[in-house]
Amino acid sequence: MSKYLVTGSTGFIGKRLLGMLSSKQGDVRLLSRSDVKNYETVVCDLQKDRIPKQALESVDTIFHLAGFAHDFQDPNQVKDLYQIINVDASIELARLAVENNVKRFVFLSSVKAGGVLASNKFFSESDQSDPEGVYGKSKREAELKLLEIGNESSMHMSIIRSSLVYGPEVKGNLKLMLTGIKRNWFPPLPKTSNQRSMIHVDDLVEAIFFVSRDKRCNGEIFIATDGRQYSSREIYNVMCGLLGKSIPKWSTPKIFFDIASMASPLIKYKINKLLGDESYSSSKLEALGFHAKKSLKDMNETCF
Repeated sequence: MSKYLVTGSTGFIGKRLLGMLSSKQGDVRLLSRSDVKNYETVVCDLQKDRIPKQALESVDTIFHLAGFAHDFQDPNQVKDLYQIINVDASIELARLAVENNVKRFVFLSSVKAGGVLASNKFFSESDQSDPEGVYGKSKREAELKLLEIGNESSMHMSIIRSSLVYGPEVKGNLKLMLTGIKRNWFPPLPKTSNQRSMIHVDDLVEAIFFVSRDKRCNGEIFIATDGRQYSSREIYNVMCGLLGKSIPKWSTPKIFFDIASMASPLIKYKINKLLGDESYSSSKLEALGFHAKKSLKDMNETCF
């Protein structure tokens, strides 16, 4: 019987991972800031507590999903939190895992750790550049240290870089967009040719489990997407369909967004996130036999 330790279990992705693990043979233990009903929980706040050694007792696989990813106006104001939670806590957990003879360790990173995208190109794991922003830098620093720890031990270490995640109870900007369309205040986006990579949350947790079991994934970083590319307008149209709303026959002129982006760096940043390109390739993971089963139209569906 396998013994799994999961961090970040109360988050959007973590909850789905627990649902998937319930279908596997094994016991699940959580490392969480508070007790989680129906699960063995070791209470630990990664922001201020040392990780108790007993949390790793008899554990053979760790899924480390916990992280700090809030989109603040000025991330530098909370730079210490990115360092403490995304980097220091990850290193501490991995070192304890080695000491306790944990066999497998999977770290949930982000495509932001890969650096800035080149225009008109699908970004792959080999296209590494300096990450932009505190969040991406912290994830990359953690990746490098974890790979080093894995190389210096016999512990299987794998890293998943997730693209934008969608699914039931979605969070963040996608939830904001969905809410805006539902309440009729989000404007029909212009029909641009931008491309964005995404992945359903259930496909992501399947990828996380996949890399923990395949020996070929040891010491490797993998980008996870659903294998499709979406324009921002396509995302808007799909959400209209999911909400049972008619797709508007008109579009907000792109020049409106161009003018709005001149108002402040923050607005420009938000508009770039909305209408810009974020295209990634998951061919490395697919070459090993993993294939996503869902697309954006399955956003509200679940298999767990």
